[in-house]
Amino acid sequence: MPLRHQPAPPTPWDHDLDRPIIAPSAYVHPQCSLIGDVQLGENVIVAPNTSIRADEGAPFYIGANTNIQDGVVIHGLEQGRMLGDNQQDYSVWIGHDTCITHMALIHGPAYVGNECFIGFRSTVFNAKVGHGCIVMMHALIQDVEIPPGKYVPSGAVITTQQAAQRLPDANDSDRTFSHHVVEINQALRAGYLCANDIACVTPLQNQVSSNGSRSMPQNGKAPHSLQADIVDTIRQQLRQGHHIGLEFANARRFKVGSWQSGITISTAHEAQVLTEVKQFLADHPGDYVRLLSINPKAKQRQLEQLIQKPE
Repeated sequence: MPLRHQPAPPTPWDHDLDRPIIAPSAYVHPQCSLIGDVQLGENVIVAPNTSIRADEGAPFYIGANTNIQDGVVIHGLEQGRMLGDNQQDYSVWIGHDTCITHMALIHGPAYVGNECFIGFRSTVFNAKVGHGCIVMMHALIQDVEIPPGKYVPSGAVITTQQAAQRLPDANDSDRTFSHHVVEINQALRAGYLCANDIACVTPLQNQVSSNGSRSMPQNGKAPHSLQADIVDTIRQQLRQGHHIGLEFANARRFKVGSWQSGITISTAHEAQVLTEVKQFLADHPGDYVRLLSINPKAKQRQLEQLIQKPE
């Protein structure tokens, strides 16, 4: 029986033989040990050599788009529960869009909120980590509640509520990095699922030429590298909560100021925005391209900047 589908064993405290519930879009590596009453949300990725074992404390919940990286251990005591966001009791609750990175230990009773980052070899035990917290490497969080949006530095030992309250706020660059890790792992999840699907992987194999080099995109152009000042502008606009848009014009339209609508990128994830901007430039090599910053609340343009001239 594959480990990823193993039920909890019968014990003096639990005879239910609960099995994991895995969303169809989630990916669990075959070398992961996944046991008992564990619910994995949509787009979760669980890496090799992880142990998620709800055979003592249970249940566990892992929210959508969360990544559980290599060597992570998630376990729980028979006693003690945390209130999940659905108002049910859990031994371990991990929210959506959260990164549990290499060799971290989440030991229930434990709660980790949405959009959190738990760094390498850090431990969360009998504790609550609020939404949007950034926990760096080799930290210990025990017997406390970390308020939302806090930053826990590497090597920190947070075992009193007074220490938890004194923690600084996470900054934008920390959150951007965490979002980037989520995006990278989502790409890996999609890739792993594709690799196990013959209908998905065959067209990709056909794109590889006989000499082993990858083919170019359909328009024959590889995505452009963005200049540093353009990247900085995009980052600044995203930090202000603005959306990024793009317009284009050929030489004739450019002379009379008649721009054509391109795309509006609604995500706030920097890596995804940069990827879409680069691809748009590659798709319009013969056009002028203008970058827009749009305030979604006021529905007004805050910036118009020319970022490409025709080749």
